[in-house]
This record gives sequence, C-alpha cells and structure tokens, in this order.
Amino acid sequence: MAEVSVRAESKSEGIVIHDDWPGYSLDLFSYPAHYYGDLDCVIIPHGVIMDRTERLARNIMDDLGDHDIVVLCVLKGGYQFCADLVDRIKALSCNSDHTIPMRVHFIRLKSYLNDQSTEDLHILGAEDLSFLSGKNVLIVEGIVGTGKTMKTLLKHVESFRPKMIKIAGLLVKRVQLSPTCVPDYVGFEIPNRFVVGYALDYNEYFRDLNHICVISESGKKKYKI
Repeated sequence: MAEVSVRAESKSEGIVIHDDWPGYSLDLFSYPAHYYGDLDCVIIPHGVIMDRTERLARNIMDDLGDHDIVVLCVLKGGYQFCADLVDRIKALSCNSDHTIPMRVHFIRLKSYLNDQSTEDLHILGAEDLSFLSGKNVLIVEGIVGTGKTMKTLLKHVESFRPKMIKIAGLLVKRVQLSPTCVPDYVGFEIPNRFVVGYALDYNEYFRDLNHICVISESGKKKYKI
C-alpha cells in the first residue's frame, strides 16, 4: 500500500498533498452512482475537509476576533466552503470570549471553459461594492490556481477602499508558475490536477459530490461542451 504523502505545514501554507499521492480508492467511499466511471480517486475526503475548515475558522477567530467583517463569497465553487466556514466561525463566536459579527455578500467569477482557464474573466455581482469602504473583508474562494483571477478580484475590491482584506482559500493548486496571489488562510495545497466536488464543478457537474475528487479523462469527455 502506498504511503500517504501528506504533510502539515504552517497555517498560511495549509496541508500539502504531494504530487505522488495516488489518492484514496473510490471503493472506500460513498458517492452518487451517476458519477460512476467519471472519477479517478478521492483526493480529500469530506470529513477531512470539515476538520480542516474548523481549524481555519479558529485561525480566523484568533486573527480577526472582535472585528466586524464582511465575508465576500466567490461563487459558485466557493459556496460550500464559505457556508461551512461561516457556520464554524459562528459556533466559535457563541462559545468564546471573542466574537466576529459577520455579513455575507456573494459575487461570481467565471473564467473556465471545460478544464482550461481562459483570459475572459467575468465578475458578476461586484459592480458596486461601495459598502466595503472602511470595512474588514474576508474573501472566501474554493480554489486558487495561478492566482490571476484572484489578483484581478483583489484589485477590484481594493478600489472600494476597505480597511483590511484577508483571503481564505480551501485549495491552492501547485502550478508551474508560482501563484500571483496566495491566500492568507489555506486549507490544502494540491497537485496540478483537475479536481471536482464540494461545490467545485466541471461544466456545472459534480457540485453535488461531497468529497474532492480527481475527474477521469472519460468524465471530461462525457461532460465536455
């Protein structure tokens, strides 16, 4: 049996999953039958995602406790991570000497066609973010690759003069070029493989998958547009 090639790093880097990590066999987990044959492996089980999200919530509480924040959820891929992260921050606020009053706003970024990122970035719901002026902002994103998309969003948000901006990213993908924008709070650093599940999609499919999985080549062909 292959040794699990995973190590824990500092809170800013997250848990590093190495390139030679084969993932878990799909036979070990339950997942929707309509995706049989569409996946290669489970790279991060749902339970591990939840445990890591709770740790990130604690880190955010330690850093931002007693500060009012506006959570800027990046749709669609970040909605599940954002919902679970906010739930855990709320739970900590109820059982701690510190508290974080939160408001949540949603925006949508779209830059992918099939499994390729394009230069055509659309930011929806972010035309007027003037309410962010003077506020502490936490941007929550599901996955960061080269960071170009996040850098563009960050520049847009900065134009509304918030007091502070922090970024929480569940996944940071290792790409050939170093990310131009690394989140302040990282769940996992993963190999440069196309992953789906936990609200991350391939042409709007796989959002209903609890685990984060690697899509198979047959899955890419099946749902290609």
